[in-house]
This record gives sequence, C-alpha cells and structure tokens, in this order.
Amino acid sequence: MLGEVSVTAIKQQGPMQSQPTAVTTLGSSEVERLNIMTMKNVSEIAPNFYIPDYGSRMTSSIYVRGIGARIDQPAVGLNVDNVPYLNKDAYDFDLVDIERIEVMRGPQSTLYGRNTMAGLINIYTLSPLRYQGIRVMAEGGTGTSLKAALSGYTKINSRLGMSLSGYYNYSRGFYTNRYDNSRADRDRGASARWKTVWRASDEVSIENVASVGWSRQDGYPYAYAETGEINYNDPCFYKRLTVNDGLTVKWVTPRFTLASITSFQYIKDNMTLDQDFLPLSYFTLTQSRNERSVTQDIVMRGSTGNYSWLAGVFGFYKQSHMNAPVTFKETGIEELIVKHRNESNPDFPIEWETPSFLLGSTFRNPVMGAALYHRSSYDLGRWNFSLGLRLDYEHTALNYYSHCNSGYIVHDVTDIMPWETQRQEVVINDRGKLSTSFSQLLPKLSVTYNFNRSYVYASIAKGYKAGGYNTQMFSDVLQQRIMEMMGVAMKYDIDEIVSYKPEKSWNYEVGAHITCDDGRVNTSVAAFYIDCRDQQLTMFPDGTTTGRIMANAGKTRSMGVELSLDYRPAVRWHVNASYGYTHATFIDFDNGRADYSGNRVPYAPAHTLYLGAGYRLPVRNCGWIDAVTFDSGLRGVGDIYWDEANATRQPFYLQLGASVRLEHDRYSIDLWGENLTDTRFDTFRYVSIGNNFFQRGKPARGGITLRISFDA
Repeated sequence: MLGEVSVTAIKQQGPMQSQPTAVTTLGSSEVERLNIMTMKNVSEIAPNFYIPDYGSRMTSSIYVRGIGARIDQPAVGLNVDNVPYLNKDAYDFDLVDIERIEVMRGPQSTLYGRNTMAGLINIYTLSPLRYQGIRVMAEGGTGTSLKAALSGYTKINSRLGMSLSGYYNYSRGFYTNRYDNSRADRDRGASARWKTVWRASDEVSIENVASVGWSRQDGYPYAYAETGEINYNDPCFYKRLTVNDGLTVKWVTPRFTLASITSFQYIKDNMTLDQDFLPLSYFTLTQSRNERSVTQDIVMRGSTGNYSWLAGVFGFYKQSHMNAPVTFKETGIEELIVKHRNESNPDFPIEWETPSFLLGSTFRNPVMGAALYHRSSYDLGRWNFSLGLRLDYEHTALNYYSHCNSGYIVHDVTDIMPWETQRQEVVINDRGKLSTSFSQLLPKLSVTYNFNRSYVYASIAKGYKAGGYNTQMFSDVLQQRIMEMMGVAMKYDIDEIVSYKPEKSWNYEVGAHITCDDGRVNTSVAAFYIDCRDQQLTMFPDGTTTGRIMANAGKTRSMGVELSLDYRPAVRWHVNASYGYTHATFIDFDNGRADYSGNRVPYAPAHTLYLGAGYRLPVRNCGWIDAVTFDSGLRGVGDIYWDEANATRQPFYLQLGASVRLEHDRYSIDLWGENLTDTRFDTFRYVSIGNNFFQRGKPARGGITLRISFDA
C-alpha cells in the first residue's frame, strides 16, 4: 500500500488495491531500498514476472504467465508517465528518480491495446511540483561498474515546475572473449530527461516529458556448449539512440475528465553480430534501423451516482527503415553452400570465386492502427460490475529489396566428354511489397466485492497481439534461392516463412487483495487459466540455417497461481514475499516435422520466488547517521525449457542478495551484494547452424551506492 495517493494514472479508476487485476506496486522508497536500476531488477519481485538478463539491451524479453516474446512485438506493454513505448527494443533503460512502478499481470488489451496481452508496466517519474531540490546518485561495483546521476527540481511558481536529470553508466563486464581476450559484455551509456508540469488552472494541467538516451555494448557473451568458452572472431556490438517526447493535457470538470496523451518516439540502432559465435569465418550480420512513431490517445471519463464510465480513441503510426546485410565468409560458403551443392551433384563440383559475398536486404515497414474503447462500471452495494470493449484495427506493410551479386566456378570431373570449367553468375534482385490488416474485438468483464478495505474479484478478458513479418529470415530465403539456382531444391515455403499470424488468448482469473491487522498485512492472491491460440514463438529453424523465425503454435494453455505478501510485524520490520507458478503447455502444436503437443512452452519459467526481509535500526545521538537498515532478498527461477522439444532446460535456482544502508535525512549509503551464493545458471540457450550456445548468469558481485538530496 502506498503511503501517499498520487493521482497520475489516466485510465485507472481508484487505487490499484481495488482493481480487478493482479498487480505489484513499488514506491520510490522500495525502488531505492531494493536498488532497482532497470526493469530487470523487478523480475521475480512480481510473481510470474520474469525478465532474463542476456544478450544486449535490445533483448528485452518479458514473460508473464507463460506468455512472452523474444523478437518483434512484446507481449507486455510499457508506459512511462502514461506514454506507451511501442518498441520493446527501447524497454531496457536505466531508471532515475522513479516515483512508482506498477506491474499489472493478465490481459490489459481492452484499455491499452497492442502489446499488452500478457500485462502492462506503468512507470511514473518524480514530479517537480511534489519535490524541489537537487538529487545526486553515485555507485561503484564489481566488474568495474560505475553509475552516476544528477537531477534538479524547481518550482518556478506555485503552478509551474521543471526538472532536469542526467545519468551515466559504465561497466567493464564479467565475460571475456577468449579469441582476443576482450570483454564480451562491456556496457556504457548516458541519458537525460526534461520534465515540465504546469497547472494552468484548477481545471487544466499540462505535462511534458522529453528524454534522450544513448548506449553502446560490446558483444554478446554467448559460449559454445562443447567447450564452455566464449570464443568468436568477428565484432559484436549493439548501439542505440532513443528520443522520446510525451505531452499530456488534462481537463477536469465537475461532470467529466478529458485527457489527451501525444507522443513522438525515435530509435536509431545498430546490431552487428558474429552470427556463428565461433572462431571461424561463417557469416556476420548487421541490422541497422531508423524508426519513428507517433501516438495519440484521447480519454474521457465521468460518473453519475453509482455509474462510472470511460471512453477513448487511440491511434498510432510507426515507420521503420532497416538495412540488414549478411556477409558470408570462407567457412560459411564452404560448409553451408558449396558442400551441400557438391553432395547433390559430385560429378560437377563447384568452387566460389570470391572469399566472401553479400546477401543484402533492406526493408521499409510502415504500421498504423486505430482503436475505440469503452468501459462501464456500476456499484451495487459492496459489488462492482465492470464491462469493457475495444475495437482494434491495425495495418502493416513490408517493402523489401533483396539482392546478391556473386558467382562460382563449375568443374567437370567425369571421364565422358569432359569440358572446361564454366563460370556461373549469381545475381538476385528481388523487390516486393507485402501488406495485411488485422481487426479484433477485445472484451473484458469483471466483478469485484468490497469488504473492509479488501477486495475479491473475478474477471474474463481477451488478449491480442497482431501478426507481422519475419524480416530476419530473408537472408535464409536468399541462401535457399542461391541453392535453387544451383539445382538444390528450396527448403522453405516462402509464403509461410515470411509472415506470422496474430496471437489471441482468453484469460479467466479469480483473485483477492486483502488488507488486515490495521493495514500491517497486505496480501494478494490470484488463480488463472489462459487459453491461447496461435501463440507467437521465436524458433531457430532446423539444420544449418542462420536466422530466427516467429512461428505460431496451434494452441497453448497456461494455468497457475500467484501469491504476494507485504507484512510489517513491527515498526522496524518489513517482510515481502511473492511466489508464482505457471504450467504452460502446448495443447496442439505440430509443425510438420514433429508433434510437440504436451510439451512445456519454452523460455517461460514454471516458478518465480522472492523472499525479502528488512530491519531498520534507529541510531540515537549521532549527527551523521539516523538509522541503519539491513535488507536481504532471495530470488528463485525455474524450470525453464530452452526449446519446443524440451530437450534441454535450466533447473530451478536461487540467488541471495543483501544490503546494509546508512540513512540520514539528506543522504544514504548502501553496501550491497547480489548472487552472494555465486550460483551458476544459464539465462539463455539456443541452437544455431547445428551448434549449441548459452549465456551464463552473472556471478557474485557487490558495490556501494551513495544518494544525496539537497531539498529546497
């Protein structure tokens, strides 16, 4: 329970504790006490909420109740100060001066639309009208980790406030590439945020939040399973520039409230990979992109007696330009092309005329959508009945240009009328346009019963995520085109491999938010059943292929329970606990090569666990310290299956963290440690060109964090 009620959410009706949804709320004090610097630190604290830490900041995979996505559109939405982030590649950023984090689990599609079929994350930043002063943060840790933030908050007058914050981070990393002894996970970045809040009158308020962020990471620390070593010879990095601006205008009248939320978002990034992750010259990939998007949400709400309502219209437009060349090198040409061609036609073997060649692909992907939504609620005594409906429409198109210009030499080794060598050209210039549209009705029905500040609820909701196109498979399609030109049959049905269908689910849930013992005990429980059709799964195609594909499973089912507890047995003690269990299986999934029905859905953990305890010891008669706080936290995750066949898995594992905090009215010093047990576990495992790779979780680490506040 929050000590102070902040009216910042546009679409929520009443406090989160009264809502018919499973939610975990972290206030600013919990964010600082638990040293939450990114959303990955919230993983496991919210039950059945898991964000694995692997790859780069582009890899912002989130799994909730057996549903998630590794590439393309996310299954969990993100709003920052009520502004939706459309691309999950921008989800992983460092959190500075956070006032509140809400993690809502279960479909939120009726009110929030795309990307929210598994849940929604709301992040609210500190307002200059609620705090004035200067805030400083500095942190140093193992792995040569450095972080620093400086923020200033001021009230220009009683109605106008502004804030400006800057942040910098650097980490030398924990993993070494044995090929050249370089760091495989070095990370550095910077960001800035400018927030303006203006209460133009008692009825009208205007808020604008502008932010810019830059990050650069060197490499992906993927180890080869046979050797256990990170050892690759070509450059790997990810760099990203983001610009966001969100304008919220709110008009409050005695009869209704009208809000407008307008945003502009820009992403420029570059992912360059040694895609075979071996000390061999197979192939490299560069994926550079420029993406611009705008959103507009208009929300109107009001109430009359026991009846309250909310209605809105939402629209967005996103334009993405991507250049994604794959460069085949000596080993890749020999093993993936020449070898297969010569095995099929040994009498006329070939050799490639150049040591490398380019498979080029450029894409333009415009996406637009619009939606109308409404929710009606009626109070009948202690009961509340709510019905929502959203009409969602989305149109996506893909303009592509794929090209290759190379050649090979054909030899004749037969004894019958041998001929001299011949040169064959490989010239491909494919241009095309694909487009499709999706529309969907998204209802939600809920019933809530209120008794003594506690709430019991039941809900039925439909979740939805639109389909799209597999741009990352175009290099494989080109490779198969080349093989076809050499007389080897194509492996893929291009129409099936390029596109994937929408994902739909029905979520049935019962739960309760219970407050007792004069507010010292707050408990939330939930049980859910999810029937999902055409679940979108990221798969690595069979054989010696280079790409990843988003495919649709026929039918999956998730069921499970969640429990969270916030208990304050005494003034000095604070206990937190959360546990989530999800049993997610394929009910019907036969991809033509194997039947996976009955297997567990990969990448989504069956169990999440968090146990935390804190004790605050006041210090008397000491001018430089007011109290010492001791905190400990135990996190657990598993089992996690790494493929549809359930051939490999990560068993359940635990990590222990602890901190000691010295508190003063103006500053605090935290000594903290994470994974103090030095638990060994995998955060990711996959197969590429027939080889197994994995990434280890971070080892034991620690650091010190200093926070200073100069209140105005």
